[in-house]
Amino acid sequence: MLGPRLMEVTMQKLPIFALAATLALAVPVLAAETIPLSSDWNELGQQPDRCAPQLTGGGKPPKWVIIRPAGKWGIAETTRDTTDYRFPLCVVDDTAFPRLADVDVSVRIRPMDGSVDQAGGLAVRVKDARNYYVVRANALEDNVRLYVVLDGHRKQFAGVNSKVASKQWHTLRLRAIGDRFTVFFDGEQLFEVSDKRISGAGVALWSKADSVTEFTDLAIEAAR
Repeated sequence: MLGPRLMEVTMQKLPIFALAATLALAVPVLAAETIPLSSDWNELGQQPDRCAPQLTGGGKPPKWVIIRPAGKWGIAETTRDTTDYRFPLCVVDDTAFPRLADVDVSVRIRPMDGSVDQAGGLAVRVKDARNYYVVRANALEDNVRLYVVLDGHRKQFAGVNSKVASKQWHTLRLRAIGDRFTVFFDGEQLFEVSDKRISGAGVALWSKADSVTEFTDLAIEAAR
């Protein structure tokens, strides 16, 4: 019998793989099923094996671990390194879902701690740790911003002030279709902008500096 699931990626309208409770191997299933980000759910505090740690900027290597906030399975980056220009990524394994440039991605986040920042985000069109787009919510600044990261340099190109309460759950969503990026926070559309600088196809969770932010309910859908 399988143990509790870690965070799951929901695949809509795409061929995917799911783990059946009676099988040891993944098998193809219909769309709208789910798969875990880790194949090992036995130990809290272990690194999820379908979500690869990477780092933009400096400081210590990231440490993403399995957590269970409020009875749900998720992950968090727990290094607490106060280096300001430090952006840990957990890049979803591209064997877990088809790599797509046009995606609709959402995740629930809960900023728990951090003196430099209390931020959490979603990265899309991830080519590598130095090139991607990221939307992030920050509980110390009370804003939601969209950045492009080019050759390791982060540049904001959209954002709004919005209350981001610490130690409370929020839903962050980014829809990317062609050159259009639409950002939602807690079910409300905040803004829509255009940008053509990156054409990658990966998806990742994102953190900053010493942020301790919990992530759960990651969903990835083909956007049309």
